[in-house]
Amino acid sequence: MNAASDVWARVLELSSGKLTQTAIDTWFSDIEAVELVDNCLVLRCPSNFKKEIIETRFLSPLKEALFELFSGEFDLLLLGEEEELDPKPQKEECKQLTFERFVVGSNNKFAHAAAIAVSEKPAAAYNPLFIYGHPGLGKTHLLHAIRHAAKQRDINSHVIYTTGEEFTNELIGAIQTQKNDAFRAKYRSADFLLVDDIQFIAGKGRTEEEFFHTFNTLYESGCQIVLTSDRPPKDILALEDRLQSRFEWGLLADIDPPDYETRMAIIRSKAQQLGLLLPNDLANSIAEHFTSNIRQIEGAVKKLTAYRELLGDPIKDKDSVMRVIKDMLKNDFLPTPEVIIQETARFYHLTEEDLRGSGRTRDTALARQVSMYLIRKLTDLSLVSIGKEYKGKSGRGMDHSSVLNSITKIEEMIKEKPEFESTIRDVHNNITERG
Repeated sequence: MNAASDVWARVLELSSGKLTQTAIDTWFSDIEAVELVDNCLVLRCPSNFKKEIIETRFLSPLKEALFELFSGEFDLLLLGEEEELDPKPQKEECKQLTFERFVVGSNNKFAHAAAIAVSEKPAAAYNPLFIYGHPGLGKTHLLHAIRHAAKQRDINSHVIYTTGEEFTNELIGAIQTQKNDAFRAKYRSADFLLVDDIQFIAGKGRTEEEFFHTFNTLYESGCQIVLTSDRPPKDILALEDRLQSRFEWGLLADIDPPDYETRMAIIRSKAQQLGLLLPNDLANSIAEHFTSNIRQIEGAVKKLTAYRELLGDPIKDKDSVMRVIKDMLKNDFLPTPEVIIQETARFYHLTEEDLRGSGRTRDTALARQVSMYLIRKLTDLSLVSIGKEYKGKSGRGMDHSSVLNSITKIEEMIKEKPEFESTIRDVHNNITERG
């Protein structure tokens, strides 16, 4: 299936109500549909004169047809007779997310090697590739690196990068405007499908149904699928079993927080990119204070660079570094289960012992479930480890299934009651203020 040609044919069909058949025959009969890249249809004109006429007279109705077809903004790129393919510009920061700029350490070398493997030999062995880890550890970087490498390997390769949220929102728009076929044509014609934060679709029945069939179609046609999430498939609690099993078909690769050596390498690499001279002792100050999030590490280096460039403030000692990054340190706070239980109990006017105990009053049970949900959300603890924070009926802790049921109940309440989501946010804020 030539997705670009199919889309171009539909665009001309939708434009026929606004353009005469003579105009279509005269100006569009020899236009070549080159490819779809992201949200952009690339066309080639046989002459620069024809390109100029189309851009001047017909660009508006063509883009309106694309909008109608895809239920959202979709760009059109026209190439003249001597122009090389240069698809829709990416955001500047995305251009920097290549394999060459990815700092490899013991925490991510397996995921990095797997990403290179699928970019070089798509759908050969590791399909799908499922990369998971906490936010800010480089999962998005690897997706964009695969995207760049795939396009370098084959400029005509149809690579789609999206997020779980964007996929869901596009599907909602397609359903509302009855453009399901166009939505499916877009996603099911890919050579590479790269989806960031796939956990977002969990519990959204219609989205899961659509992604299930999209996954099957692409897998059977030899498309390489790469997904990222903040947790492994088995821990995405509301995810349908049939999707969980498919996500586990290929290769699971986790990314852990960077060790000290990797953090120092990231700091040196970022400083070099920004032209910042950062002695080892000052780089060490950053590495010691930011331990779990690469984005924060890079953000700290960017902020030091900005202070030097905008304020002329030399970064000469540890005090200078701490003065610049002090407002970022609070964001690196990782609460303990004890803090979470204490703050949840305080919010519900209960004691810590009430929450850890086996009391079954309605308020106590709800508060206990909220604390379990927040421990799961804010820490690295497994369900088994969370259960050990509570006495349970036996007095020796709660079992895995009881913890899972409690967390699932809270997730369902958040979806059903907006006011309850606000309550969770308030407790969360109280916890983070302890940092």
